[in-house]
Amino acid sequence: MSNEPASLARLSMSLPADLFRKLDMMVEERQLPSRSQLIAELIRHALAAHEALTRPDEILAGTITLVYRGDRGRVRQQLASTQADFQTEVISTQHVFLKDDQSLEVLLVQGPAARLKGLADALRRVRGVQQLQLVTTTALLPPLSEAGPGSKKGAAA
Repeated sequence: MSNEPASLARLSMSLPADLFRKLDMMVEERQLPSRSQLIAELIRHALAAHEALTRPDEILAGTITLVYRGDRGRVRQQLASTQADFQTEVISTQHVFLKDDQSLEVLLVQGPAARLKGLADALRRVRGVQQLQLVTTTALLPPLSEAGPGSKKGAAA
């Protein structure tokens, strides 16, 4: 299987010299093979953000990363309660304790863009949450389980 895209389109653009230099520095610092790879990545991020804003019913996958502090029991309980309201969208969570009475939590999510934004907004309102970022992509996770006739779920291997 080839790793090359089926077709490529060329883009010619003009940038202010300072922005062009910063772009080249970023390519070099990330050790990317070309500007094109970086620009394609930036465009993919912008398109996913655009989808989330303009197509609220579009199914997206992504992560919600949050840092919080405070009474961990109370904050964790409120976060868990909020996540329970979005049980269909929250696929998994990972939690670690940080220094200085802080915690880091990452949620793997998938669902309609409006629901993911609603979840992020609800989590952001929990007192003690210091940072929160929702990052989405239009690439989707495969179905987590199959249901219905012919499903091999539960069949002996």
